[in-house]
Amino acid sequence: MIDWDVAISTGTRWARPGPQVSLAEARRTVSELRDLAGAVQQPVYEVTGMSASSDGSLGRVAVVDRPGWIRANVDGFRVVLEPLVEQLRERAPGGAAAGKAGGVMTAVGSRVTGIQAGLILAYLSSRVLGQYELFLPPETSPVNGEQPGRLTLVAPNIVMVERELGVDTHDFRRWVCLHEETHRLQFTAVPWLRDYVQSQMTEFLLASELDPAAILQRIRSAADAMAGAVRGGDGGSLIDAVATPKQKEIMDRLTSVMTLVEGHGDYVMDAVGPQVVPSVEQIRERFNSRRGSSGRASSRSWRSSQPKVKSDGSRVYAAEVVLQSRFQIDRAAADGMQRLPVTLRYQVCNEALCWPPATISLEPVLKIVRSP
Repeated sequence: MIDWDVAISTGTRWARPGPQVSLAEARRTVSELRDLAGAVQQPVYEVTGMSASSDGSLGRVAVVDRPGWIRANVDGFRVVLEPLVEQLRERAPGGAAAGKAGGVMTAVGSRVTGIQAGLILAYLSSRVLGQYELFLPPETSPVNGEQPGRLTLVAPNIVMVERELGVDTHDFRRWVCLHEETHRLQFTAVPWLRDYVQSQMTEFLLASELDPAAILQRIRSAADAMAGAVRGGDGGSLIDAVATPKQKEIMDRLTSVMTLVEGHGDYVMDAVGPQVVPSVEQIRERFNSRRGSSGRASSRSWRSSQPKVKSDGSRVYAAEVVLQSRFQIDRAAADGMQRLPVTLRYQVCNEALCWPPATISLEPVLKIVRSP
C-alpha cells in the first residue's frame, strides 16, 4: 500500500532546514520546551478540574526537529492504517500464485505512494508547531502496558515563528505548550474520547471502496473537484468527492467531536492564557496577522469579529460571518431574473457545545442586465 521507509527517506530529504541556531541554543530550547510542557499542566488542571489518571501519567513529551516529526507521524500512520492494510491482504487474490508481475506492480505502487506521502510530510514538517499524537506503536513509551499518546513539540518551527513575530520567546513557547497540553489533558482525562476517535477512524478506513472500478470513479471525482478549485471555483468538497456515503457519515461524527475538543481548548486557552502567558494578547494579534498574510488569495473571504487562529493554523470565527464568492455569468444567459443554486456546509458552536455539521441549499435571485 505505502512503503513507509520510502516515505521517511523522501520526507527527511526534502524537508526544509530549520533556522540557524548554535548547538548551545538548540540544547537550551529543547530543555526549556520540556520544562514548560510540565509547568503549564497545573494551571490547566485548576481551570478544567480534569485529572489525567489516578497516578497522573500523561505520557512522554518529545521535542523533535523536522525529520523527527516526519518519523513520528509515519509511526502514527502505520497504526491508523493497519486495519485497512489487513483488509487488503485478506482480499488480495492468489497470494504467491499471483505471480511475479503482480508483486512487482505492488512494490512499484507502494514506492510511488511512499514518495507522495513523504513529499506531503516534508511540506507539513515546517508548518506544525506541536501536536498531541494519539496513535503510536504499542512499544512506544507505554504506561502500565498501555499507550497514552505523546505530546510532540517541533523546536525549529517554534524558534522560526517566534523570530518572525518578534515576541517574547519564553511567553511564546509557553503559549504553544499551553495549547498542546490542553489537548493532551482532554484525551487522557476523558476515558472514552481517545478510543472513540480511533474507532471512528478505523471504521472510516474500513468503509473504503476496494473495488477498482469504484476507486477509479472516486479518483475522477477528486480530480474534478481539484480542477474546479484551481480554476477559481468551489470545485466541491474533496472529502465529498472521494468518500463513500458511509464515510461521509463517519466524517460528520469525527468533525463534531473534534470541534467540541477545539472549542473546549479555546475556552481553556482564554481562561489560562493571561495567567500563564503575560504577553498573550500581543502573541495572538501578531500570530493572527501572520496567518492572515501568509495564506494565498482565495475566491472567498470571511468577515467577522477578529478571528482566532490557533497554533495548528485553524481559524475560529465569532459574531457575524459574511462569506463572499466570485461567479461567472454565461455569455448566453438571457436578461432578467436568474436563480443561482448555492450549497453551504457549516457548523455552529457556543461555549457549551457544538451542533452537528449541517448543509443548507440556497437559491439567491440575480437580475441580469446587459450593458448596451
